[in-house]
Amino acid sequence: MSADAKTVEARCVRLDAKAENAATLAPIVERRVLVRGPKDLLIEVRAAAVNPSDVKAATGLMPYAVFPRTPGRDYAGVVIDGPAGTIGREVFGSSGDLGIRRDGTHASHLVVEADAVVEKPKTVSWEEAAGIGVPFVTAMEGFRRAGVPKSGEAVLVFGVNGKVGQAAVQIATWQGARVIGVVRRAEAYEGHTNAPIEVIDASATEIAARVRELTGGKGADVVFNTVGDPYFQAAHKSLALCGRQILIAAIDPIVQFNILEFYRGQHTYVGIDTLGLSSGATGAVLRDLGPGFASGHLKPFPIRANAIYPLERAKEAYVAVAGSSRDRVILKS
Repeated sequence: MSADAKTVEARCVRLDAKAENAATLAPIVERRVLVRGPKDLLIEVRAAAVNPSDVKAATGLMPYAVFPRTPGRDYAGVVIDGPAGTIGREVFGSSGDLGIRRDGTHASHLVVEADAVVEKPKTVSWEEAAGIGVPFVTAMEGFRRAGVPKSGEAVLVFGVNGKVGQAAVQIATWQGARVIGVVRRAEAYEGHTNAPIEVIDASATEIAARVRELTGGKGADVVFNTVGDPYFQAAHKSLALCGRQILIAAIDPIVQFNILEFYRGQHTYVGIDTLGLSSGATGAVLRDLGPGFASGHLKPFPIRANAIYPLERAKEAYVAVAGSSRDRVILKS
């Protein structure tokens, strides 16, 4: 720690112990002194998102979550102390360990490694920047690991109207891929896209058959399964030869798996857990996305005024996310 490093008394949401469920969460706001290390940044947090993983960790679904702690993985803010040339930068970021293994972003200030942050585009508001993190990092890391879709490839996205699903659509269409989305019941695609997409209503259509029909019998080159086991078989049957399926979630962790079809199809399954990414690794993923936001091919999620909560109303924000709100929920100090 440098002798002249700035300290700040931050207002932080604190969880003293895990709760049985979101309704029994009892967050409080308390003041804590933060001091940065020599390679860290001290950030004044202008906005922080609430993710489902924040609530899951708070209710004991992530055994490695520590208590007491300040939750929160995603943030946007201004650097108020750090190495030379960093003060005054407007930045945003995310992490797999912030808010879970160490104190996170649901606070007025945050200490984070210098390589974790990304410049905030001038055209993006604080609230929008705070909402980019986990969904876009999850989508991009999935494509990085499975192979970023190429122009002309077919990408099938299950749970297309979820935030990770929408991020996957944006990235894939930015790269020139053709996207087919799957919804649980009849509804239109709600997010931004760089090209028209076909939407399959899973309640009314046999998914794999429709995918084959739309792709001239070939199937999907990439399947991004944001839901998990309920769509595992449909995803498997929709894959093209040498197709890749990306998995990020599960309800029932056990599925039937046809090994013969797997290896004869020369398929690849890729599992993504962004909780395993450090702040620096997450920053690297976000930097890959920077040109897309700069060009307008990628757009942050719209933030509704009634989905923005002060730190003192953190419990309401957590309950909203636990209730599967489709809004991107934001906390502000």
